[in-house]
Amino acid sequence: MSKQYSSVEDLVSYGIGRQMGEQLASNPFDGVSPEAVAQGVIDALNGVAMPYSNEEMQAAFEEINTRMQAQAAEKHKVLAGAGEAFLAENAKKAGITVTASGLQYEVITQGSGAVPTATSKVKTHYHGTLIDGTVFDSSVNRGQPIDFPVNGVIAGWTEALQLMPVGSKWRLYVPHNLAYGERGAGASIAPFSTLIFDVELIDIVG
Repeated sequence: MSKQYSSVEDLVSYGIGRQMGEQLASNPFDGVSPEAVAQGVIDALNGVAMPYSNEEMQAAFEEINTRMQAQAAEKHKVLAGAGEAFLAENAKKAGITVTASGLQYEVITQGSGAVPTATSKVKTHYHGTLIDGTVFDSSVNRGQPIDFPVNGVIAGWTEALQLMPVGSKWRLYVPHNLAYGERGAGASIAPFSTLIFDVELIDIVG
């Protein structure tokens, strides 16, 4: 259990330190030293002269940044490989269609309505997961369908929607290059992620 503080000054001081620690914890590096972090704060508050040159500090930061980039690249390489392996196995399953782009889909329900074009606006329900089953977005869970232009979404969706008659529900298996690619999307979708969507095409609204 951490030390307990009671004075206003101590509580605010702890709160500032806590915020700094949470910032560092959200983007840590291997070997981060809480003791050195605390000493840096103490020295700064006490007006102690910086004991290291700007060149030394810059070189250290650049080295850590290089290591972190290398670790991220390796992680993304593993993730991309996992997605490729998943799609390769999935393509062998009965009921899976693979298009020329690499998009995979299976028909859960085949509708009989009109088929959207690239310039259509559609109403859909969807449920999106990573290949490990983690849900990253779901209009189904929110209980609210969403309208959007067919050409205003990820490439895998744009392609699939132009094949789906209204009333259809398909499961899409979207390679990273037809989704969010090497950038990913926010905290939920890492770079090079293969995505799975259950997509229900409710209507063409424009």
